[in-house]
Formats: sequence, C-alpha cells, structure tokens
Amino acid sequence: MATEIKVPTLGESVSEATVAKWMKSPGDAVAADEPLVELETDKVTLEVNAPAAGVLTEILAKEGSEVEVGALLGSIDESATAAPKKEEPKKEAAKSEAPKEEPKKEEPKKEAAKPAPAAAASSGSHDLKTMSPAVRKLVDENNLDPTKIKPTGKDGRLVKEDVQKAIEAGTAKRSFSAAPAGGAAPSGPLPPRPEDPREERVKMTRLRQAIARRLKEAQNTAAMLTTFNEVDMTNVMALRNEYKDGFEKKHGVKLGFMSFFVKACIAALQELPAVNAEIYGDEIVYKNFFDVGVAVGTPSGLVVPILRDADQLSFAGVEKGIYDLGVKARDGKLSLAEMQGGTFTISNGGVYGSLMSTPILNPPQSGILGMHKIQPRPMAVGNSVEIRPMMYLALSYDHRIVDGREAVTFLVKVKDAIEDPRRLLLDL
Repeated sequence: MATEIKVPTLGESVSEATVAKWMKSPGDAVAADEPLVELETDKVTLEVNAPAAGVLTEILAKEGSEVEVGALLGSIDESATAAPKKEEPKKEAAKSEAPKEEPKKEEPKKEAAKPAPAAAASSGSHDLKTMSPAVRKLVDENNLDPTKIKPTGKDGRLVKEDVQKAIEAGTAKRSFSAAPAGGAAPSGPLPPRPEDPREERVKMTRLRQAIARRLKEAQNTAAMLTTFNEVDMTNVMALRNEYKDGFEKKHGVKLGFMSFFVKACIAALQELPAVNAEIYGDEIVYKNFFDVGVAVGTPSGLVVPILRDADQLSFAGVEKGIYDLGVKARDGKLSLAEMQGGTFTISNGGVYGSLMSTPILNPPQSGILGMHKIQPRPMAVGNSVEIRPMMYLALSYDHRIVDGREAVTFLVKVKDAIEDPRRLLLDL
C-alpha cells in the first residue's frame, strides 16, 4: 500500500516552502516518524517525518523546488521491505550498462554544442560583454534596458548612436517595480551581467529573503530614528563576578549580562508603554505583556526567537530561556511558535566585537535595543579620571509612535538600572 508524503501545515501566514534536503533516497527503507526531508520556510527550517514504515518509492519534489501546503513530496510503499537488498543489483547493473551509455552521451553533447553560437549571436545585443566601455557607461548612467534598444552595429551590437537615439526617444528606460519577497532584486528585467569565473552565484534561501524583505519593510514603513547613550558596566560586572559560581551551581545555567538588560528593558517598558506598542492602521495597540525577542546569529542568518512573558521570569528563568532558544536557533530546531510575535527586541552586537551600530526595527515593533562591546575607556569620575568598562547603547524606534523624549528617557532608565543593579531588585 502506498502512503503519500505531503507538505504539512507550516504555520500562520506561511503557505510555501523550499525543499532544502532529502535525507533518504528512493529505495531506502524508512521507519515511522523518521525524518525524511527538510523544508525551509521564510521563518524556520522544519523536518517532515515518515507517515509510515516501508520503502521510499519515489521523490516528486526535488531539492530546491518550491512547494505549497498539502503538496505531494513523495510516497512510501508500506508493503515493501527489501530496499536494502536491491542496492547491490543496482550497482552491478550500473557497471554493466556504463559502457553502453558512454557513446550515447557523447552524441547529444555534440548536437547541443551546435546551436550555441547561433543563440549567442541572436542575443548579442543583450550581452554586456559585446558592448564597448563607452556604450556600457552610457546605458548605465541613463538607467536603460539594452534589450529594448535596436542594435545597428556589426554582428548585432549596440553602438553609441543606438543608445543616444533611445535616450532621445525615451523608450528604453529600465522598469524596476517593487522588490519581490526576498527584497534583494527588483522584479523587473535585470540588465545583463557579464560572467566572471571568479564569481559564484547562489540562490538566496527563503530565510535570507525574509530577512531582506523585513529589513527593507522596516525602512520603508517606519519613521526610524536611533538615539544613543553609554553605560558604566562596573557594578553589574562586579555583581556578576561575585555570584556567577553560586548562580550556576544552583540553577545550572551561567549568569550573563542579557538577564540584566532584559530586566532593565522591561522596567523601562512598563513606564514607557509606547516603546512596547505598535501601529495598526490608524490605531496604536498598547501591549500589556512583555514578549522580548532576542536576536541570535546563525549560519543561515539572523533569527529572533521570543522570550514569552519575560516580566514574569526570574533572572535564572531569563538565562535558561535565552540559552535554550540560542541552542535551538543554532541547530535549526526553532518552531514557528517560538518565532512569532514579540513586543520588543534586544540585539547584542557586542559578542561580535561591534562598538556601535544602529539596529533596524523588527516590524511591527516600535523599539529595538542594541548592546555593544564592553570597552575600557577613561571616564571622569568626580574630580578624577578612571578607566571604566563602558558600553554604548543604541535604541532605534519608530518616531511615528515614540517621541524623542520617550526614547531618551527609556535609554536613561536602562542605563540607571544597569549602573545600579539594586534598582532591579527593589523595582525602582
């Protein structure tokens, strides 16, 4: 009996995925619930498990293909059990057939090579390599599409006069429409790009396309502004050094700086609710809960898992939650539920050595805090100069909903809480 392997429900607002990798090949034996294929959406990578035990008989959606929810990926034959034994005859057959196939493969190659010059000649006017530097510069400076210009030069090449006529007529303007889902390239026709053996072209993953789209969306829709401050890390570092061993021994997780900043941000958000709100149409949605997103860098790109109800967590709860989400993010095991929502985001570029940056909003949120590298600097303390461990803080915010006064006040409150951690314990 054949059992179909279908694309499962991918989550809210996600209807498509890309087949990233098949873990089994046709003819392989599979066990029930064994991972068969990885699907990559614009939010997470998820595994599709075998719906039944048997033999994978066919793969209908190859790696790299795009599939929708409910689409057929392949099928399993539950009655077949001899897949491993069939591998050896296949190898033998391949060896015996190899000499017969060799002459057949050579003939098509020679035939396929014949039309290539004709094809190149027919599209010569569309190839940047056939343009002179002067013509290419004229095309680029005037934002023209060379495929729309009629060539009059030898062998169908564009000459300077052709381009000048197109400029005067205004008929060859390059038409770029809105950026597609990936946000990386316009959906209109791209100008021809000369090939270079030193370059490599790799299609953007869905996750990278989503990152590009959301970052561009934030720039296009929000009135984004960034304000800065600096914080003296002396006291919080001393407190951490004093209690980190006992903290780890009792709670089984290391005491980091993120828990202090999460707590400090929540205290500031409670007093300045606009930074925790969002714009929906002509309304402001104030959120009376605090789901803090923590930006995590992974090999696939930046993801922002959500620490739910962070205001109700202890320091240990925050550290455990961040650690668990970080491990899942790096292993590609985050679920859609762990990625959705969020009222405020914290990004720590300091772990990579960043001294200062302007973080981009995570829409539809109205605020994101950027932490940076702790750098010893000379500071005026009273009437003397001391070397203190300092960190620059950056708050990017949506100026449509958050005023400058609120943004600056938010950063000052975070700064005060970090410089005197006792404020967090006393709710001050």
